[in-house]
Amino acid sequence: MEAGDKILAVMNRIITPELTVIREAQKLLAVHFVATPLVAAPGLARSGADVYLKLELKLPTGSFKPRGAIWGLTANLRKREIREVTASSTGNHGAAVAFAAKTLGLRATIFLPANPNPVKRKKIADLGAAIVEAGGADLTDACQQAMEYSARPGTYFLNDATDADLPAGPATIGLEILAQLPHVGAIFVPMGDTALIRGVGAAVRQVNPTVKIIGVQAERAPSYFLSWREGRVIPTATCDTCADGLATRTPDEANVCAIRELVDDVILVSEAELLGAIRRLYELRGVVAEPAGAAAAAAFLKQPLSVGPAVLLVTGGNITDAIRARAGIPQ
Repeated sequence: MEAGDKILAVMNRIITPELTVIREAQKLLAVHFVATPLVAAPGLARSGADVYLKLELKLPTGSFKPRGAIWGLTANLRKREIREVTASSTGNHGAAVAFAAKTLGLRATIFLPANPNPVKRKKIADLGAAIVEAGGADLTDACQQAMEYSARPGTYFLNDATDADLPAGPATIGLEILAQLPHVGAIFVPMGDTALIRGVGAAVRQVNPTVKIIGVQAERAPSYFLSWREGRVIPTATCDTCADGLATRTPDEANVCAIRELVDDVILVSEAELLGAIRRLYELRGVVAEPAGAAAAAAFLKQPLSVGPAVLLVTGGNITDAIRARAGIPQ
């Protein structure tokens, strides 16, 4: 067995989701939407490396989240009776679960923090889900209330931070990138609850383990960065960032172990860098990203790699008028 084959064999044994499951998810999701575009962004290539944007905001609900919601809910419907699905979310996962529930003919109740992103809240409401606003500005209270509510018979809490099936959905992004750009050198991935980077990392490691996986967190919500660096769970007191999709403060231990295996580096970006990246994406490509959606671009602009080509995930476009104004892009 060649050295590369040995590496791949080891990766296939220890990494989840497994490649066979990711490919199954890819076939299922192809029924609902096509692969998202990968577009060149030469104006970002300060290091001389080619750079591309993976436009996940082109999916239904305007973010990558329907991948995990549809696959995760479908996988769990095979195991148990579900009449109602719940989620706790800052918005994008909630909208995706509402979309998945409507697609699969189920009721949905979404638990949001107080004063949620109004664009995301409206999408959830428009998809017919019930909404409960719970507790403080982060997800702690909303998650607790969702778990309590989900003790009802026939109700399933689709938690994108801990659901074992869900990451195979976002993992399909990794397979799409490898098909669209086989010689990719690095993929920059925003890190919130880590389901996205765990999925993408698992897919890429099992197909081409030489590709670098670079995580991105907000400086004001660095819990997973700190935990990744130290190899233990390190919560933070707050997660006060304009990038609500990255606003996590209590890491899950299993997720920390996973990203320690899958992630090569993590870059922190400031609020100003997030807003600057939103403006740059709009000026260069006409892409309107929310702060979490622009995080990968912010990290690349801050710390470009000489290896390439690099792919930057643009994970969501549900931006508020207030953030658009702060970033200096038209309403």
